[in-house]
Amino acid sequence: MTARLVALCFDAEDPLGLARFWAEALRWEIDGETDDEIGLVPTDGTTFGIVFRPVPGRKERRNRIHLDLTTTSLDDQQGSISRLLGLGARHIDIGQGPDETHVVLADPEGNEFCIVRLPDDG
Repeated sequence: MTARLVALCFDAEDPLGLARFWAEALRWEIDGETDDEIGLVPTDGTTFGIVFRPVPGRKERRNRIHLDLTTTSLDDQQGSISRLLGLGARHIDIGQGPDETHVVLADPEGNEFCIVRLPDDG
């Protein structure tokens, strides 16, 4: 038997709020809402979902794992960052330098993620 990734799970103080943020951020759909968890269904060919589960209290430490979201150009990266900030993300500093090709943000509950600009193909 081979193990495969079927879902990433987020602990959340406000699972529905965080699910809504990530659904908008990724342009995925919310599906499977219960008292115990809220799931996101990919709309872009991704083969796993994201699940949000309730936990008491706020996040206190830096994540040991984070998501990298890619963009195709500097303009696309800047547009994506602007859109995500409008959804409730915020800039955070984890020691990245000024010449990095990625920008570090945090979602509304403080989970770090990166917006990575891939090199132009041209």
